[in-house]
Amino acid sequence: MLNKQRELLYLHAIFNLMKKILVLFICLIFQNISNAQIHEIGVFLGGSNYIGDVGKTTYVNPNKLAFGILYKWNKSPRHSYRFSYTQSTIMGNDLDSDDPARVQRGYKFKNDIKEFSAGLEFNFFDFNLHEELKRKLTPYVFSGISYFAYDELFVVNGETKKDYTSSTFAIPMIVGIKTNYFKNIIVGFEVGARYTFTDNLDGSLPKNKNLEILKFGNLNSKDWYVFSGFTITYTFGEKPCYCSN
Repeated sequence: MLNKQRELLYLHAIFNLMKKILVLFICLIFQNISNAQIHEIGVFLGGSNYIGDVGKTTYVNPNKLAFGILYKWNKSPRHSYRFSYTQSTIMGNDLDSDDPARVQRGYKFKNDIKEFSAGLEFNFFDFNLHEELKRKLTPYVFSGISYFAYDELFVVNGETKKDYTSSTFAIPMIVGIKTNYFKNIIVGFEVGARYTFTDNLDGSLPKNKNLEILKFGNLNSKDWYVFSGFTITYTFGEKPCYCSN
């Protein structure tokens, strides 16, 4: 129990530090705006859903609010470095499933996700916001690495309970479309699946060795969660020079 409390305090300290670093990073961007290339900062608002051993197996089925902040550094009209923080509650209920075996089992769960992501966003078409043609539209894809906190769960007598807070990595795979419909404002819509390195977002495979007897479901498949929604970013900075150094 003492080790779990220490781990929880350690994880809490890490996430507080990462949030402070993100805030400091954003402040430094604004302080150096006159020397900057083109930047974007904004918000994500949408929904989340989970894919695993409990509840529905629909790939895109947002049923809980998801929100976050994001920053992009546009290195060229075709690619950007992207950093984000997103959080949501994911849930699953066997009674909502089309699988008769799951409905009969009747398990359900909720889990809190707090995610930091970093990676590369690639535009299919030129998205140079400084050209004379003001209106731009392009599909895009994003991938990189995500690190997120979640609750280690277990199911006993049909009731899902929390063991302790843990964290792991995930691989984000996002597809979307965006446009600069308003001046300096870019609006996008995206769907992003995360392949996680855990199979216990739903309590089906507890890490705690004392709870291994309670495992269930497909033990050869990791859990997924999906964020779907809109991004709204404000773009600023000097006109960049997209040429080789």
